[in-house]
Amino acid sequence: MTASAYLNAAPPEAAGALARLSAADAAVRRIAVLDLADLEDGALVAPLVAALRDDPSPDVRREAALVLASWEQEDVVEALCATLLDADLAVREAAQQSLAELKEPGSARVLRRWAARPEPFVRRAALRSLRELRDAAAFEPALAALADADAEVRLEAVAVLGWLKDARAVAPLSALATADAHDAVRRAAAGALGFAAADDTHAGAALLHALADADWQVREEAATTLGKLRTPAARDALIHALADDYWQVRLRAARALGRLGDARAAAAVSTLLAHPISNLRKEAALALGELPTATSLAPLRTALDDRDPEVRKAVRIALQQLEARLEGGAS
Repeated sequence: MTASAYLNAAPPEAAGALARLSAADAAVRRIAVLDLADLEDGALVAPLVAALRDDPSPDVRREAALVLASWEQEDVVEALCATLLDADLAVREAAQQSLAELKEPGSARVLRRWAARPEPFVRRAALRSLRELRDAAAFEPALAALADADAEVRLEAVAVLGWLKDARAVAPLSALATADAHDAVRRAAAGALGFAAADDTHAGAALLHALADADWQVREEAATTLGKLRTPAARDALIHALADDYWQVRLRAARALGRLGDARAAAAVSTLLAHPISNLRKEAALALGELPTATSLAPLRTALDDRDPEVRKAVRIALQQLEARLEGGAS
């Protein structure tokens, strides 16, 4: 359909821009796309979709893909998904960006179909958009995608399952956290368990395994999630992680031990008050404020002279918390 065919349905002020959609110069057509989008009229969706689908210039198609994010309806979502197959990478990425901005639950119906496409880029984009919609029916396609040959597809599937907070995902996410060949996938799975799991044996065992992973970022994520889940059985492993080669892992382990609230970890956490990295000293102090034992009072009071003002502030907060806990009867 030519641009002139849209004139009858379009508002009068769109006439000039619609005519420019047929200009020989791609730069003129691209500006016409922007002008039509600025009018924010639903009658102009069809010519914008046509430009997205048929214009010979990647610049025009890219612009159309970006502006169509403003119209969330099934035919537009379908057109944007089809654009994930465009010959030009920049156009495909623009369509992916617009799809990721979808908010209407009904859009998930289209995205679920595209999540089964054979092209990895398309599967990744569809799953990323489904994650934002938190569509319960996306559970099955995301679960299937955990076995995808493409690691980035698996990453997107993990994110979908984490946001859905569905307990059925715990076992497969646990398996990925311990056995996936890619560090980034294991790390993402360890983090997703913090959303999907409550008190779950699979999750606890997997996270303890991940806390000893060869990749330090996986260990860091495992420590974070163990703290989030307040897994009591993780205490000893987290204490061991306080000596990790990477200070980032030590920091998350200290924070997790604080969340566990087990006073038996206090002595080990106290040793970090002398660590040369101030962020770690600060985290250790805050964790000690959550561990109800009088043995932490002396090292915390000594740390009131720390050279870093942020650490001193954390120490004061910790002492206030700890003293209040002890006065309240904790021991």
